[in-house]
Amino acid sequence: MPFMYILKCSDGSFYVGSCRNIDHRLWLHNIGEGAEYTKRRRPVTLVYQEEFDNVGDAFAREKQVQGWSRAKRRALIDFRGSELPALSRKVFGGDCDDDDPPPSAA
Repeated sequence: MPFMYILKCSDGSFYVGSCRNIDHRLWLHNIGEGAEYTKRRRPVTLVYQEEFDNVGDAFAREKQVQGWSRAKRRALIDFRGSELPALSRKVFGGDCDDDDPPPSAA
């Protein structure tokens, strides 16, 4: 079965990938043949996986999650799905505290 997976690298970073055989792919990453990114950050640990019916769906999910922030990936890994929509929102205008009054209109 195809999978989308997230690895935690030795430097604390995350790597997102997809494959057909998760055990073999994890082994490849840990012997330095999985990806250039993980080769320099071994050992890696599998921290999350999703199973799919076809490779195309697993690859599409990989690309989606690759575009996410670290905070959003962390929420996925920790099964905090209810937080994902809020983590998708971008804050514009720098740091903003909800208790601050809105800027005056001039």
